[in-house]
Amino acid sequence: MEARRLTKMALLTALLCVSAWISFPLPFSPVMVTALTLVATLTGLLLSPKDTFIVFIVYVLLGTAGLPVFVGGTAGLGKLFGPTGGFIFSWPVAYTLLSYLKGSKVSFVSYTWRSLAITIPVVYIIGVAGFMLVTQMPLDKAIWAAMIPYIPGDIIKCIVASWLATKLKF
Repeated sequence: MEARRLTKMALLTALLCVSAWISFPLPFSPVMVTALTLVATLTGLLLSPKDTFIVFIVYVLLGTAGLPVFVGGTAGLGKLFGPTGGFIFSWPVAYTLLSYLKGSKVSFVSYTWRSLAITIPVVYIIGVAGFMLVTQMPLDKAIWAAMIPYIPGDIIKCIVASWLATKLKF
């Protein structure tokens, strides 16, 4: 790999790690509000599908190995197989898919609707399914605990990431 490509990947991996620390809990859910969604969307929009996948696999491996890079500075296998583990497993899939389907033209409108139409459904389908498996919560309650309150913020983060992706000379 060339140095420029590796540098982009390393920078976005580091940003993912840092953005996970920018988080706060909601009193009714173990799922935290975080800046991770913004950086994850940005990663999918700025990198190739292969590089995006590698970045997310490295991120998950760092957290699994015990480095405090998951939301709120957490780490370990317990996090992967806890209530929010489905969300972590969804990221390599959702954001690699976004990278693959983002199109060849850099466009704020295109990036915005693609990030909203691809990442939000994929992350929530896998994330809520994992949440339900671990908590044994029925679908209707899991949707209200781990999805509905977070959608407005995720929409805003996708819009901001799309705007940043069109402005960065990456």
